[in-house]
Amino acid sequence: MNIVALDGVVRPYAWGSTTAIQELLDLPVDGTPAAELWFGAHPDDPSHVPVQGRSLDELIAADPVAALGAEVAERFGGKLPFLLKILAARTPLSLQVHPDLDQARAGYEAEESAGVPRDARERNYHDPNHKPELLCALTEFEALCGFRPVAQTVGLLDELALPELDFLRAALDTPDPLRAALQAVTERAAADGPLRPAHLAAQHFPGDAGILVTLLLNHVRLAPGDAIFLGPGNVHSYLAGTGVEIMANSDNVLRCGLTPKHVDAAEVLAITDFAELAEPRWCADADGTFTVPVPDFRLTGLEVAEPGGLPGRGPRIVLCTAGSVSVGDVQLAAGRAAFVPAAGDRVDLTGEGSVFIGGVGQ
Repeated sequence: MNIVALDGVVRPYAWGSTTAIQELLDLPVDGTPAAELWFGAHPDDPSHVPVQGRSLDELIAADPVAALGAEVAERFGGKLPFLLKILAARTPLSLQVHPDLDQARAGYEAEESAGVPRDARERNYHDPNHKPELLCALTEFEALCGFRPVAQTVGLLDELALPELDFLRAALDTPDPLRAALQAVTERAAADGPLRPAHLAAQHFPGDAGILVTLLLNHVRLAPGDAIFLGPGNVHSYLAGTGVEIMANSDNVLRCGLTPKHVDAAEVLAITDFAELAEPRWCADADGTFTVPVPDFRLTGLEVAEPGGLPGRGPRIVLCTAGSVSVGDVQLAAGRAAFVPAAGDRVDLTGEGSVFIGGVGQ
């Protein structure tokens, strides 16, 4: 099976940037949001393989062993287990949390047994898979990621000394402070400085109870090349910026604020990890690989300046984010990607530019 170029699929969510992906792909900048550019075999929007005249999921299904390798094909049921994308946020995304694999399977089976339609507004679990994610910033990127240490939040509330927030301060004095605080949140908003996430959220979601959840979370400012990993139970939100994201193939998102969509507070509390997260950033290995504690994916960032071999093994998607790079005989400009099947000889990278390589985890 040969290396093939992929056409990405643009997802025009309302929170998306109106310039970032358009400028990357040399598309008209006409005010239309382009939130995500997908590369993968996700059934909702699989990449198109122009040379084959079919989609990537169809190509893989025709010969899973050649495309994925026997071991990966067996482990993941003949499916590519990850989705690689460029994400460009202009306004904050919803506060959300994802289940682990056991929670996803149990929730999916329960809703299937109860006959909840898969397109119902109140449906929580759309598939039996988990949805861990890793995002590496391409520009300065702001996010909320996991619960900051309780002592820091208590210090912030004490400094503010706002009577309207006394209920939140009291919740943090209980034996299970973060759970109590999340349960106690109502609608309040504040201004600037350390409250920038709450201010941003309040601008776009006035009166939303999730605004105060932002006070409990780590506010992270990522420089280009910095990353965060969002494992199961991690309450998070992307606020602004452009990055490369890799995730497991799943649509299981439970929202807990900053959204007009369905919020199932009880289920959110059931799957949330209430452990403090002192350091939300996720560091790369010496070779530029972000190795995460899930088997579905890993991500490698690489600057190509001279010819060399493509790192990793197994099925990979190579995404060019700057310059011009050839993957074997497939040339990629910025915003373009190629699928490298497991079956095949050594693959060379040539040219000059930046690439991200999505692959299967250990």
